[in-house]
Amino acid sequence: VQLQACGGGLVQAGGSLRLSCVDSEHHFDSYAKGWFRQAPGKEREFVATISWDGALRYYADSVKGRFIITRDNPKGTVYLQMNSLRSEDTAVYYCAADRQSGVELVPGRSAWGQGTQVTVSS
Repeated sequence: VQLQACGGGLVQAGGSLRLSCVDSEHHFDSYAKGWFRQAPGKEREFVATISWDGALRYYADSVKGRFIITRDNPKGTVYLQMNSLRSEDTAVYYCAADRQSGVELVPGRSAWGQGTQVTVSS
C-alpha cells in the first residue's frame, strides 16, 4: 500500500478531526496530493488539494473556511484538519497523490489510499 490514511472516527457536529495520509516510502514527495470523499449513495467528490511545496491549496466550496490541508514532506504525510464538522461531511475520505504533476491532482492518474470513515452525528 503506497498511501495509508487514518484519523477518521465518530464526532459530534461542530467538532474536529484530523486525517493523516502517510506515504512511508516517499514516492510522492514531489507531487500534488489531496483528499476526496464519498458519502453513501453518492459519487466521490473533491475536497482539497495541495501542491508539492504546500504553496498552492484548493478547496471545495462546501469545506472552504472549515478544512485545512497541509503536508510534511520529510514525514511523507498530508493532513486534513476538519473543523466545524457537519452531518453532511459524513463520508469515507480518501487521500490521493498525483503521479505526474507537482501542482495539479488528476484523479484518473493518481495513486489512492484505502479510505477512512468519518461520521458526524447531529
